[in-house]
Amino acid sequence: MAKAPRPKESFEKAIAELEDIVRQMESGDLGLEVSLDQYQRGVALVRQCRGALDDADQRIRQLQEDTLVDLVVTDDGKAD
Repeated sequence: MAKAPRPKESFEKAIAELEDIVRQMESGDLGLEVSLDQYQRGVALVRQCRGALDDADQRIRQLQEDTLVDLVVTDDGKAD
């Protein structure tokens, strides 16, 4: 039986859940099946977070109308 997809969470909640999964898995207290389930959930969360970051990057670029410029630091440490 396939599991129903979970609704998308906020980026911050997804990161917190991912950190919790990592702690649980690093503890070594989980059985094989639970570890595999947690790993699968972790992969989904990483993809979700990566997508959110990509979306944010795209929105920033649109807001800046692709006029982002590289910051150039001179030898005296000042930005031009």
